Amino acid sequence: MQKPNIAILGATGVVGREITKIIDELKIEFNEIKFLSSPKSAGTKLEFQGKTYTVEEATPESFDDVNIVLASAGGSTSQKFAPEIVKRGGVLIDNSSAFRMDKDVPLVIAYVNDEDLRNHKGIIANPNCSTSQLMLVLKPLHEKAKIKRLIVSTYQAVSGAGLAAINELTDNTKATLNGEDFENKAFKKPISFNVIPQIDVFTENGYTKEEMKVVNETKKILHLPSDLPISCTAARVPVYNGHSEAVDIEFEENITPDEVREIMRKSFGIEVIDNPDNFEYPTTRDASGVNPVFVGRIRKNLAFENGISLWCVADNLRIGAALNTVRICQKVIEMGLY
Repeated sequence: MQKPNIAILGATGVVGREITKIIDELKIEFNEIKFLSSPKSAGTKLEFQGKTYTVEEATPESFDDVNIVLASAGGSTSQKFAPEIVKRGGVLIDNSSAFRMDKDVPLVIAYVNDEDLRNHKGIIANPNCSTSQLMLVLKPLHEKAKIKRLIVSTYQAVSGAGLAAINELTDNTKATLNGEDFENKAFKKPISFNVIPQIDVFTENGYTKEEMKVVNETKKILHLPSDLPISCTAARVPVYNGHSEAVDIEFEENITPDEVREIMRKSFGIEVIDNPDNFEYPTTRDASGVNPVFVGRIRKNLAFENGISLWCVADNLRIGAALNTVRICQKVIEMGLY
């Protein structure tokens, strides 16, 4: 099959730039590549693989002869251009929440549910960042002992909220240290030296949309029963990059911490750091800028029968967004699905 023509939609954003970098790192083979953005960012110059590219304003005609579009430009932009991409025979790999729960759109973590890619009708959704790192951990454990109940608490970096949030952490921290007043805009509360137990808006059941994404996306990706009990609490922490998660799992069958460690060590995309006696466990500094999901603090859960508790950390801009988007692209090419 001929190498694909690729477009990156939202190329100048934080995730779009990371997607560009990872396309190079994973050596994705393509025929042509173009970089698309809003009118505001059009005209920006980007260096890629020794060439200088001019970012173009995205229009419907931008997708003529494009086989695969990697999009991280927001839900409204994806909804606007998705019909145009599909109409022209392209495949949209979308990083927004616009299509994740659409029954006709595969929601995919590469190396977890690749076969779902075969069901695409022109659109493939990339899961939420906090769901993404969790799936690489849960899939092999579910295959071994079957998940019965799941509780997740996330501690999410500000980079998950974009460049304005990153800048706000810096500015808010400086103001706090200098004893100056500061008006927070990216967050509902001051982020410096604080933990905010809200990500996204609250829903009728008292959970936030971010928390419900973890619940619903986990069930869709792992093909779990709709009534399987999952609960999530998501908090924003004053960390620039890297999401952390405390995960409590009850299994149908008995599984020991040693078995979990062994399974994790053999699983794709996982690196185990688990020697608490020597203070060896994963932190966000371990994860920032690299690809693995790091797992540690693996122990028997004292509240659940057949329960395991663990801690996992990953770079949210990579595995939580850009890396999985490019890995999906890689799988689509390998499987000839464009």
